[in-house]
Amino acid sequence: MDTWGTKVPYFIIIHQTMIDKVKIEKLVKEFIGGTELFLVAVKVSSAGKITVLADKKEGITIDECVSISRFIEKNLNRDEEDYELMVSSPGLDMPFMLKEQYIKSEGKNVEVINMEGTKFSGLLKNVTDGGFEIETEVKVKGQTKEIKELSFNYDQVKSTRKVVSFK
Repeated sequence: MDTWGTKVPYFIIIHQTMIDKVKIEKLVKEFIGGTELFLVAVKVSSAGKITVLADKKEGITIDECVSISRFIEKNLNRDEEDYELMVSSPGLDMPFMLKEQYIKSEGKNVEVINMEGTKFSGLLKNVTDGGFEIETEVKVKGQTKEIKELSFNYDQVKSTRKVVSFK
């Protein structure tokens, strides 16, 4: 007699603790408190991959990334939480998320896309709590180019990125 179809499958459920994003943010803020470093973002995937993006005005060093990573690892329990940890600066192609990133890039060329989808490029200037300006070339009457300053409030901007040129 064939009993193949009468067996009931069973499943083993392994309980795994989910890494808490808020806990990671608190750890990073505790580490960077009183330094020039600032936290840009923390991302935690459902698979336990933790990504910490931090920076400072002069640019974060590899040693600083390693120190942040070691501090986080020292304060998490590998027996309770299985995770992969990456600490780095935001990539050059990543849009700005904080005022500090605008301040860091003041005097550099940026690309701004407003909420309507219009793209502007120019020199980032006058970063404040409410917004910023860019100095850009604008065509006037068809051919003539004129330097103008355009003002943006942060809430008028979909994204801002640093323009990288290899000259």
